[in-house]
Amino acid sequence: MTVLPPSQKALVPFVSVGNMMRFIHHVGIERMLIDLADYIEADFRRWPQFDKTPRVASHSEIGVIELMPTSDGVSYGFKYVNGHPGNTKSGLQTVTAFGLLANVETGYPVLLTEMTVLTAMRTAAMSALAAKYLAPKGAHTMAMIGNGAQSEFQSLAMKAVVGLKSVRLYDIDRAASEKAAKNLRGHGLNVTICDSAEDSMEGAQIITTCTADKQYATILSDNMVGPGVHINAIGGDCPGKTELAPAILHRSDIFVEYPEQTRIEGEIQQLGPDHPVTELWQVIEGTAPGRRHADQITLFDSVGFAIEDFSALRYVRDHVRETGCFEDVDLLADPDDPRDLFGMLQRAAP
Repeated sequence: MTVLPPSQKALVPFVSVGNMMRFIHHVGIERMLIDLADYIEADFRRWPQFDKTPRVASHSEIGVIELMPTSDGVSYGFKYVNGHPGNTKSGLQTVTAFGLLANVETGYPVLLTEMTVLTAMRTAAMSALAAKYLAPKGAHTMAMIGNGAQSEFQSLAMKAVVGLKSVRLYDIDRAASEKAAKNLRGHGLNVTICDSAEDSMEGAQIITTCTADKQYATILSDNMVGPGVHINAIGGDCPGKTELAPAILHRSDIFVEYPEQTRIEGEIQQLGPDHPVTELWQVIEGTAPGRRHADQITLFDSVGFAIEDFSALRYVRDHVRETGCFEDVDLLADPDDPRDLFGMLQRAAP
């Protein structure tokens, strides 16, 4: 028996890793980082419209698996993501992800995509968006502490969105810094490999911490942080994992995505539940102050939130078809009679 091809309405655009990389190069890495920051900024400006919940996490001693859902009432999106720091020892990625965007009216998916590469892009875009509002005006140098998979994306996003000119790299594994320096060659940044975290901060107005080990760590001690800097803390992203000395938090004005999630997973898990923080969407919307004076230490305690992934999914949905960097997949059952799913199965019998 010949099985008829599925109708177009049952086909879902799927963006594989290969197609995502082709899509990014088609748009241009820095152009897409700017575009993603714009999409996230637009969604943060309508923050109250979204369903919001801390991500659903399944923790183990060696890592975490999470689901990150949200909806604006028109579209629904979620991301599946893991974080397993030990994976690199066996040649695996620390973080992998995929995501889906669906039409709320029908419940039908409208996009299925890899999100390992896309998450790296949106995380960097989010960091740069926060720095746009919180970093000192004219910031030109960043200390990048932790030179794993995120470091190049972070550096290029800060260049594209904030105007960064120099990056000072440090990692306890010098090979990681050498990797990052090699990858950033030819991208218009002055790159320096440093011998210590302290050395990396020389002349830096932005400090980004992005390490992988799941532990309470002190990547930045209090005496390392002078007045007037912006700290982009993106490595503390699950319970029991931090990077900053508590004293730094007490000296900083702290900005977060969603407090209910950040108090569980971010740097502020080290603080009391009533310690004041500012939600970044309020700064972007103009209802809360960001950077107020030159000596202020601003801290973006970023753990990643579902609305940022929603923005990235929305961007891919809006632009990928014109590039052809996707394939249609037969994901949805589509019987001629919606009530006759069994009949469709019967007709497919060999």
